[in-house]
Amino acid sequence: MAAIHVDKASFEKEVLQSDKPVLVDFWAPWCGPCKMLGPVIEEVSEEKKDVKVCKVNIDEEPDLAVQYQVMSIPTLILFKDGTATNTSVGVIPKSKIINMINE
Repeated sequence: MAAIHVDKASFEKEVLQSDKPVLVDFWAPWCGPCKMLGPVIEEVSEEKKDVKVCKVNIDEEPDLAVQYQVMSIPTLILFKDGTATNTSVGVIPKSKIINMINE
């Protein structure tokens, strides 16, 4: 399943009310490291069927970035039962993303 692009209007339904863990990628189209991480995020979304993967464009949704204290991008935040449980900043290998999800 491809990553779902969410905005402020859909964030609560897609992320906070999800019945399974959600990995949210906070990114921007001009961000070089985000472009490097993008294909990895798509691979994770295809391989990890037990996790929903969402993307938030911080240029379009600055309020969400502020709400979740995103200071640098890319930032990955894992939500479980509507609560942020794990955060990673910067480009990391797929294995570390999988470990982050499995913790």
